[in-house]
Amino acid sequence: MLRAATIRTSKSGLACIFLAATLCGTTLVHARQPLQVDKLPTVSVAELPRQGRETYQLIRQGGPFPYDKDGGVFGNRERQLPAQRRGYYHEYTVKTPYARDRGARRIVCGGRVQAPDTCYYTGDHYASFRRIVE
Repeated sequence: MLRAATIRTSKSGLACIFLAATLCGTTLVHARQPLQVDKLPTVSVAELPRQGRETYQLIRQGGPFPYDKDGGVFGNRERQLPAQRRGYYHEYTVKTPYARDRGARRIVCGGRVQAPDTCYYTGDHYASFRRIVE
């Protein structure tokens, strides 16, 4: 079993680590702050692709959905959306023309399934999200 190690260092030690990282071309990042809903870019329903508007309407109606995985829990493992309890987010497929599979486009909604608090659109398989506004 592996155990996490705690590294203690002085200010001069941190400076050395930073200098070494800079010389090696490595970027140091600090822990992510929790995302806030109002900090995410937005997209209006009218700006969604046609298939996105259709999926959004199905979500508001409660289905039926064309894909078995639609309505499944979205785990937010990428941490692109604001942190919530497990089971808060659900994902829905936005059909991609000419794709042989579900494609990369999704709508992820948080809250109650038929009356979500907020929904997000991703066209790049969870790499980025935009909050859907009416």
